[in-house]
Amino acid sequence: MRKVASILGLVIMLVSSCSTTQIDGSEDASASVLEYVDPNIGTAHSRWFFYTPAAVPFGMAKLGPSTNGSYGNEQGWEAVGYDSRHTSIEGFANLHEFQIGGFLFAAMTGDLKTVPGTLENPDDGYRSRFDKEDEYASPGYYKVKLKDYDVTAELTATKRVGFQRYTFPETDNGYILLDIGNQLGESGKVKDASVTFHEDNTIEGWVITYPEYVKKYQPGGEVRMYFAGVVNKKPVAVGTFKGKEKHEGHTRITGTGSGLYMKFKTNPGESIEIKAGFSYTSVENARNNLIEEAKDLDFDQAKVNAQKVWVAELNKIKVTDTSSHNKIKFYTSLYHALLGRGLASDVNGQFPENDGTTGQIPLNNEGKPVYDFYNTDSVWGAFWNLTQLWSLAWPEYYNDFVQSHLAVYRNSGWLGDGLANSKFVSGVGTNFVGLIIASAYQAGIRDYDVELAFKAAYENEMRYKDRIEGAGKMDLEGFVEKGYVAYVPGWNTTPEGSGFSVSHTLEYSYSSYAVAQFAKAIGKQREYEQLMALSENWKNLYDEQTDFVRPKMVSGEFLEDFDPFAPWVGFQEGNAWQYTFYVPHTPTELIAKMGEDKFVHRLDSIFTVSEKTKFGGEDIDAFAGLTYLYNQGNQPNLHIAWLFNFTDHPWLTQKWVREICNEFYGIDEVHGYGYGQDEDQGQLGAWYVMSSIGLFDVKGLVEIDPSFQFGSPLFDKVEIAVDNGKSLIVNTTNNAPGNYYIQSIKLNGQDYRNRQVDLDILRNGAELEIEMGKEPNKNLFKEL
Repeated sequence: MRKVASILGLVIMLVSSCSTTQIDGSEDASASVLEYVDPNIGTAHSRWFFYTPAAVPFGMAKLGPSTNGSYGNEQGWEAVGYDSRHTSIEGFANLHEFQIGGFLFAAMTGDLKTVPGTLENPDDGYRSRFDKEDEYASPGYYKVKLKDYDVTAELTATKRVGFQRYTFPETDNGYILLDIGNQLGESGKVKDASVTFHEDNTIEGWVITYPEYVKKYQPGGEVRMYFAGVVNKKPVAVGTFKGKEKHEGHTRITGTGSGLYMKFKTNPGESIEIKAGFSYTSVENARNNLIEEAKDLDFDQAKVNAQKVWVAELNKIKVTDTSSHNKIKFYTSLYHALLGRGLASDVNGQFPENDGTTGQIPLNNEGKPVYDFYNTDSVWGAFWNLTQLWSLAWPEYYNDFVQSHLAVYRNSGWLGDGLANSKFVSGVGTNFVGLIIASAYQAGIRDYDVELAFKAAYENEMRYKDRIEGAGKMDLEGFVEKGYVAYVPGWNTTPEGSGFSVSHTLEYSYSSYAVAQFAKAIGKQREYEQLMALSENWKNLYDEQTDFVRPKMVSGEFLEDFDPFAPWVGFQEGNAWQYTFYVPHTPTELIAKMGEDKFVHRLDSIFTVSEKTKFGGEDIDAFAGLTYLYNQGNQPNLHIAWLFNFTDHPWLTQKWVREICNEFYGIDEVHGYGYGQDEDQGQLGAWYVMSSIGLFDVKGLVEIDPSFQFGSPLFDKVEIAVDNGKSLIVNTTNNAPGNYYIQSIKLNGQDYRNRQVDLDILRNGAELEIEMGKEPNKNLFKEL
């Protein structure tokens, strides 16, 4: 296993591009797939949920170090939690999700401190300095030495149980702190909290928070988190605290700011372990989760199990190549795609309902829940990365993801774009869940109530009366009744219009098309025709004088002072240069409207210029690139490089997708997913995975017979475990550095000239043989 700092430095010196490059001259067949995952990549300016190395795929317990998680999160999305540029750690948080953060544990020696202190002056609190060479992170495990206290901290997890192990020096004053009642990460202000120590060495507690996005999208809602754990050594003293106020001998405290400390006398090298079960429904369920998953499990066993799970899941896609550089990018990206959007239901199938009650997932004959319920960031853009990846290799998770959204719909009457313990946290004020459901159906993922799923998806596109903020699309009435969303300056989205009117019109046109195909597939002709008519609304904002989409006022006139570089004026997190290409459901119509020559020239020129900024900007900022021609670091742009496949220049998709893989993605802490870009729970990672395999669908798999377009496969061989024990194999030949272009394709041994290949063909087990070359084969997709 490699050390983060030393190996990455060596790799960076030896390798300068993501093209197939040989480092050591041979493939190390014995190396574990975990060797190619580095959780520290991209951790400069990363979101709260990004860095949680001690977790299992799609798990609830997600443990990681916090350098500034206690600093607050004014708008709910700022980059707090762990930043690789920081040099001190305040503690170790147990829950990391979009708008969810809870239960900071910490360890120290010496005089007891009960506030975390600051990055500028760690000595003001219990935080500790650390050295990068003393830090190690790998899927399922984290370790660091707390330099100020000579304490080594280690973390690992099962699905719902977090394990923390602290190895102390010889001391009479060793402490473990449970800082429960203060804001952490994206959690929002704490409304109430409690923590208790029992004589049998068990601990338990809860915290209730009011995240910023819940405040906006479901006012009055709250997020509840619970834990129940056990400590493997009897403390010599116990006390509680609120801020700097300590209560020695107290074993229970309630209220905002609540915390508990345990004091230990330790021998040299003595370890103390805490294992804690978590739940979003009750302390009792947290205790049950702990018993069911970890009653007889110690730290070392849990670590081994977590690593085995990661090896099994990551190996569902096996990559063969001589470039360790590329494999690090690939498996770290896949790791993030499998890490995000975590479990929110208990082992008994209970989960938090939107209305604050506790729901119950139906149980099978063995008493097990028939699906798992998940939290999720907004699905804005997930159809260009995550759901395509899930459709290929994790369809069972995709199915549960749909079931989760339908459970919220049953309870609330609305689909929610993002969910934090079932509370609405839309994120961007739109709602693509109907499209995500439609895509699942078309991909053959249908183990749910299909009629209910269609009803929910249809209403998401059509129902504007009494629409609630949490369901997003508050400006839907104008789109349905007038054919476009009117531009109303400002940041609000209301029935009168929106400051993001153009991007919303384009997005609703796309999602209407997706649900229309769902309607057609299940024989609902009336709904199909309604939705197809709406899918044409993007044309109402296309200015044929400039060949840009452009804001239109309530009066029906185009906005006069129009700057296609300006973000936020009609466009959410982007500008007209970027959003003019946002017609993924019918790219051929967009191309025809602009003219193919102009379309190709404009798009190619955009990438030629954008290459100089590494396709996303080099500012360490989540919104870098918003005023650029192209921005790989944000969802609205992720299909654009693939649009050449719908023109007479498909080889330019092969070129530019490969160049984006080369330049935008890196393998160090600052240059990971761009420079401080917004990775959003695996989206940019999943984009790299799909693009490096050489398969992608601009339409997001929403057609009745969904298919992938071809890109530039990066690796010598990729083997994907698909349905029924079958494999999809992508073999390449002559895939040397700089050989970006496909020369020929064989599908199951036969020459293949189509620009796309059906998802069903690939999921039934198939072999693609692709020959690469340095110059484009401009006749590749012409008839034999």
